[in-house]
Amino acid sequence: MAASPLNTKSNFHGRSISLPSRPHPLILKCNEHLDTLLKASNETSSSSLSHKIDGLRDLIECVEKMIQLPLTQDALVHEHQENWVNNLLDGSLRLLDVCTSAKDALIHTKECTRELQSIIRRRGGGLELTAEAKKFLTSRKIVKKAISKALTNLKGNAKKCNIISTNIDHQTMTLINLLQDVEMATLSTFETILQFISGTTQLKSNTWLSISKLIQPKRVSCSLVAEESEFAQVDVALQSFVFSKTSKLEEVNDLHTNLEKMDSCIQDFEEGLEFLFRRLIKIRVSILNILNH
Repeated sequence: MAASPLNTKSNFHGRSISLPSRPHPLILKCNEHLDTLLKASNETSSSSLSHKIDGLRDLIECVEKMIQLPLTQDALVHEHQENWVNNLLDGSLRLLDVCTSAKDALIHTKECTRELQSIIRRRGGGLELTAEAKKFLTSRKIVKKAISKALTNLKGNAKKCNIISTNIDHQTMTLINLLQDVEMATLSTFETILQFISGTTQLKSNTWLSISKLIQPKRVSCSLVAEESEFAQVDVALQSFVFSKTSKLEEVNDLHTNLEKMDSCIQDFEEGLEFLFRRLIKIRVSILNILNH
């Protein structure tokens, strides 16, 4: 008769090990958004990038809600001295920095675009239009240099923290992996946008290959199709107009057409990046408030 309580305890203990807790529905939802983002087309066209930005918006919105969950707040408070929490805060700054770089590049390019469009619409030409086109070319060089610096700073920063502690429960580990994967995917998307703005359309496949080693391999497709961006097309049109030695009417018309396309692209990107920037700030503030509570 004395063995009965022991058997009951043993059976209960066995069940608790064999049935780990299921992740919170919001965590599952974030994973769905992450999978959708990473499985999206990797074509480097403005439409595909706009689609990726929309997918990233959905993901970041979901993460923002997830940060407010009691289980997330408990994990952050309990693990506040662990490396992964510090990496999470460092990562949030990296995301804000690269998002800012993309926003600044768009603003700088938009200002020059509007000025040149204004001259063309006024039927301006001759020295005034040529001078403004040369000014735009110089501006593009400045933008490309700033983007190149931002991309260089990203190298080596996107590292996934290895969790070696055996005291972390399954739910917390799932949360940690998700947050790290979200940072990797967000950085990758921002990097693609920066390359697109700079006119660097031939993306390096090893970028996605390296990310696929950090994030679950089944999530990432490494096929890349390079397309000439609207920004690269304007670069070509500017060069053609400035250095043409014949009648420039055709070059002006071509430049005007490409400027209109790029301006529309800038508006789409700018709106999406501004939304993401505000959300990323809110997420960082929420994390800091939780840790300092």
